[in-house]
Amino acid sequence: MNAKQKVPVTILTGFLGSGKTTLLNRILSEEHGKRIAVIENEYGEVGIDQALVINADEEIFEMSNGCICCTVRGDLIRVLGNLMKRRDKFDYVLVETTGLADPGPVAQTFFMDDEIREEFMLDGIVTLVDSAHVEQQLGRSDESTEQIAFADVLVLNKTDLVEDDGLDNLEARLRDMNRMARVVRSEKADVPVDTVLNLSAFDLDQVLERRPTFLEPEYPFEWTGVYPLQAGRYELTLEEGPDPEMSLVVKAGQGGDDAALREGAEWCVRRYAEAADDVAPGASLEFERHVSLQLQAPGSKSFFLDVQEAVQVGLYAQHTAEEFDMKLIRVDDGAVVPAEAERVWVAQHEHDDEVGSFAIECEGDVDPERLNVWLSELLRIRGIDIFRMKGFLSVADDPNRFVFQGVHMLFDGQPDRPWGDMPRLNQLVFIGRNLDQDSITAGFKTCLI
Repeated sequence: MNAKQKVPVTILTGFLGSGKTTLLNRILSEEHGKRIAVIENEYGEVGIDQALVINADEEIFEMSNGCICCTVRGDLIRVLGNLMKRRDKFDYVLVETTGLADPGPVAQTFFMDDEIREEFMLDGIVTLVDSAHVEQQLGRSDESTEQIAFADVLVLNKTDLVEDDGLDNLEARLRDMNRMARVVRSEKADVPVDTVLNLSAFDLDQVLERRPTFLEPEYPFEWTGVYPLQAGRYELTLEEGPDPEMSLVVKAGQGGDDAALREGAEWCVRRYAEAADDVAPGASLEFERHVSLQLQAPGSKSFFLDVQEAVQVGLYAQHTAEEFDMKLIRVDDGAVVPAEAERVWVAQHEHDDEVGSFAIECEGDVDPERLNVWLSELLRIRGIDIFRMKGFLSVADDPNRFVFQGVHMLFDGQPDRPWGDMPRLNQLVFIGRNLDQDSITAGFKTCLI
């Protein structure tokens, strides 16, 4: 499927009270000829599959699981999959995140999940900024900082509440944080639709062929243990821990190497998106089911696993085994089965306010092999701190500009229009946390011929 057939998706974000819903309502009420499906992520108990019809052309699907960047990626995948069953009813998707969300992991969904990236194209990220309060928010909220850093368009809203000099100073500060973003000023989120939709900020005709190995996506579980089991009955024991419940998925056929663990984790994201079945102590566990182990009673609790034939089993647990002194014991002889492999999935949800941007601009042609080596190493070491990057490269012996874009470790590039009479020039922009401009600039220049 080529990019023209994919459904464009815009992520709409912004801190609490910035005007996201006002802008969303404007988009849905204007005559723009688009049939838009909206996925909302807000706090509350509204079921994810409840549809509220705005008019004949538009539907809203509500997400109610909380912070979209660390708990509901599986729900986002599932809702997008359900949307495709009604493909004839819409031609554009808007994802409105809660005001407390980091949009990065939402964007990563459109790179990392094979089925999603075949059907959808991330068109861009639009961030609403409350002109009257953003200075205080930047001082105390890391999420507002990252929302600005990820944006392709910054809508500087509520400009009627701030003097012109204050707006100019604020816009200058935002540009220091994100030089790539277009800044649009507005009152009551009144902006032309074409400034926030059809941005083509992400052109992913050529999708990435491999998953990141350094960046840890945010998973709804913390720990995986892989156990080689023979046919028989096993007892899973847990002592008292920090939580009266423990979500768990038991996956059969789980390999212990890094690639297999990563693949299993992505598979389990979908299982965790399903409602968990409560399981009381003493009950047997089903394979490949999302269950919630009930641990309210004091003392040790046991659950049982029946294995019909030799198999490697992966336990994908909400908490680490160490927190509950969790053990897997063979019932026949009482022997503890050691884990063949373990993995702690550390959620990258630690933020700070040390976000900035810088640009590299220099003449010369790039050696593609040197560039690949340098960029791979840079992203391996600093990928988690590089929120966004974008630019043009002059590649040796290539008459066309090379355009590239990236989100954290996820990178894509493709040939663009011919250079023609334009001067061949390399222009790169990096946005991230505590980036060493001199070091990155020096590294890039080693890629020049």
